[in-house]
Amino acid sequence: MSLKIIGSGLGRTGTFSLKLALEILGFGKCYHMTELYQNPSGVKFFNDAEKGENVEWDKLFNGYNSAVDYPVARYYKKISTYYPDAKIIHTIRDPEEWYKSASATIFPAGNPFSRNILKLAVHLPFSIQAMKRIPVLMYNRKLSQLEFGKDLKNKDKVISEFNFHTEDVIRTIPKDKLLVFDVRSGWLPLCEFLDVSVPEVPFPVSNSREEFFEKVKIIGSGKFLN
Repeated sequence: MSLKIIGSGLGRTGTFSLKLALEILGFGKCYHMTELYQNPSGVKFFNDAEKGENVEWDKLFNGYNSAVDYPVARYYKKISTYYPDAKIIHTIRDPEEWYKSASATIFPAGNPFSRNILKLAVHLPFSIQAMKRIPVLMYNRKLSQLEFGKDLKNKDKVISEFNFHTEDVIRTIPKDKLLVFDVRSGWLPLCEFLDVSVPEVPFPVSNSREEFFEKVKIIGSGKFLN
């Protein structure tokens, strides 16, 4: 099964809402960072990609028609080369708002010494599944540093890297294959780009900070997301 859609937008730009939207539109299962926590063995594929090794993406994305969010967004060039017919959707957000959101969610979630993660650590000795997820947690921390540098409190530097990523996507992907998408604009631009009908349900709005940390709690306990 080949990916039809690749998301190049970074985490906290509406990627989980996009995942749900693509599934509502009938594009099948969408790979998202949450999938990596559900199936931690997948971290090997991304580590291999970081080392510049050839990756058999079909093995990772077996059963999926689309893939968005981290870590996919970091390797969008490699993945889009592997799936040359796939369309690219790049989710965007006001950089100041994004930094505020990322600083409250994905940055501390990727730090095993943060207060929220230490609270969850009490589950680890009692859950084999939770222990299997430790390499993903460590990889997630490394990913943030690779993307934005080691000092995630350096707001100007982090926002500069965030903006550079968007500029790089626009430079790299041909215009006819790329949608730069603000999820607040709803169904119309997305459906026009994908050449599908607008559904009769509201555009999904999901993964607020509260929802994010509820997912972290479930993942940290070793349980599976629905």
